[in-house]
Amino acid sequence: MVQKYLPEPFIFAILLTIVAFVIAIAVCHQTPVEAIEHWGNGVWSLLSFAMQMGLILVCGSTLAEAPAVKKVISLLASIPKTPATAIAIVSVVSAVSCWINWGFGLIVGAIFAKEIAFKLRGVDYRLLISSAYSGFIVWHAGLSGSIPLSMASNANTLKEVTHGALSSHIPLSETIFNINTILMVIAIIATLTIVNTIMHPKGDKVVTINPDLLITNDEPNTETSNPSPAERMENSKILSWTIAILGLSYLFIHIFIRGNSLELNTVIMLFLFLGIILHKTPIAYVKAFTKSSTGAAGILLQFPFYAGIMGIIMGVGESGICLGNIISNTCIKISTAQTFPLLTFLSAGLINIFIPSGGGQWAVQAPIMFPAGANLGVDPAITGMAIAWGDAWTNLIQPFWAIPALAIAKLNAKDIMGFCLINLIITGIIICLGLLIWA
Repeated sequence: MVQKYLPEPFIFAILLTIVAFVIAIAVCHQTPVEAIEHWGNGVWSLLSFAMQMGLILVCGSTLAEAPAVKKVISLLASIPKTPATAIAIVSVVSAVSCWINWGFGLIVGAIFAKEIAFKLRGVDYRLLISSAYSGFIVWHAGLSGSIPLSMASNANTLKEVTHGALSSHIPLSETIFNINTILMVIAIIATLTIVNTIMHPKGDKVVTINPDLLITNDEPNTETSNPSPAERMENSKILSWTIAILGLSYLFIHIFIRGNSLELNTVIMLFLFLGIILHKTPIAYVKAFTKSSTGAAGILLQFPFYAGIMGIIMGVGESGICLGNIISNTCIKISTAQTFPLLTFLSAGLINIFIPSGGGQWAVQAPIMFPAGANLGVDPAITGMAIAWGDAWTNLIQPFWAIPALAIAKLNAKDIMGFCLINLIITGIIICLGLLIWA
């Protein structure tokens, strides 16, 4: 079904734009001119984030192409001897990596899966990449979850965003390190590992990839016997080490001395400067970086369209109605203190289809859900994590976040979304039960 009906991710972005445009006019009573302006004003709102996503893809891929890293990945990829073992290992490695840092996990999982496909015969390549992506669902309950980190941030900012519902920050001990969240993460990782393994096709239904297509041809050595001054600089290990030590020193000061957390920008810097060191010379890094850059095409094309959709969903015309508010308020009207976290999670999952960004999700729902939760007597930590889980949950069927992994794997979204849909159903049940028990 997915192979037949799910179009290329860019078509999906266009269709979602049209749907959001029509709903904004019909439900939010916005004029066509207002909806168009909200869309146009939003198109470029994710430029910074698009650059971050492009860099983490390219820098991560370039790092993985370094000879030393390729040897380590190759060694680890030799461990699984059967397709079932391969799927299980990729599922666990991906999920744990995404829990540590979502950008790191997206890249590591895809590269690891690709290397296993090169070494192991008989493993379904689509399921292997899908398993590498499935672990992304736990990122918001991990160390780089933007919503839990926002709740633990400056109290004045939090009070402003939640319209006074929160007057002090919520420590991570009550969100990602709460026993309920930890148990949900463990249950999800264990279940995904089992389900992904069971989903492996049998016999002639297995779709493999020709290992020759996964081979990356290394650039020939261009050093000459009598190099020019320019060539000597291009092949200078001293220059690579100098700039890399400068960058890594900054990261050490930033994280270990200043006490800042590991977030997207620091992960990009880590990938960048480690890659420069491991490629040994500036020219070697430039060539590897250039080759990896072709995978960023989907990000550059699609992110402006999702930013435009976000503009429509968050836009408020003369009617004073915002589509994101309508979805959240509908959830509130039918909630009790016990069901509020569950319905918050489901509404967040729906909004995430149109706004696949933790920051956008926070901007739309935080001002509505926290005051409503406070009125019902719901622990704000549960409210925040319900939004976070909803934002992460439907990423499984939203091609937006799969773009980096698919670019590395050289697959299309419809190749993995059938498997992802099964994961969506299974994990949705676990999260719903977990939130009900927590409440």
